[in-house]
Amino acid sequence: MASPIEYFFALPSPWCYLGHQRLIDTAAKAGRKIHFKPCITGKLFPAAGTLALCDRPRARKTYRMAELKRWRDHLAMPLTLEPAYFPVDESVAARTVIVLQERGLDCGALAGAYMRAVWAEEQDISDPAVIDEIAAAQGHDGPGLREAAEDRAVGERYEEFTEQAVAASVFGYPTFIVEGEMFWGQDRLDFVERALKG
Repeated sequence: MASPIEYFFALPSPWCYLGHQRLIDTAAKAGRKIHFKPCITGKLFPAAGTLALCDRPRARKTYRMAELKRWRDHLAMPLTLEPAYFPVDESVAARTVIVLQERGLDCGALAGAYMRAVWAEEQDISDPAVIDEIAAAQGHDGPGLREAAEDRAVGERYEEFTEQAVAASVFGYPTFIVEGEMFWGQDRLDFVERALKG
């Protein structure tokens, strides 16, 4: 049986937001499962030598903004270029995604809802009330999910996913690994699709 797609991501990443549903659709078309692996950016980026957005040169920040506009328009997706709550502490929300995955439930839809909340809906996904509201909209018990997310084992899994990313030489989001081959960026999803066929 083919191994799942490993998907390393962070909820506040605009590039994850732009590619998230396309990955889910691509995997479904190929009959392949996804192993969702949210990572701790504050640990991954320093380990990989990746600069945080605030520390990048102005030229790179300018180009990032141009690319966001291009992809927003190309994909016809709502995207606020400078959202009210970015950067944002996504740690609790990310752990609720892990909880759902551990329970064998659809964590991809919840992760996508958090991403939309940041980039299209101007919501603060660090706010427990917002987490609860988003979870409820996806048919889940928000307070119950948040309580489960505080479990030590869930935090350890979050750390473990980050360590796996570092070990795999992941340096940015989103990153996909298909049968040991790494693809970085939502703009590499065409290559992911080819790899799944291959």
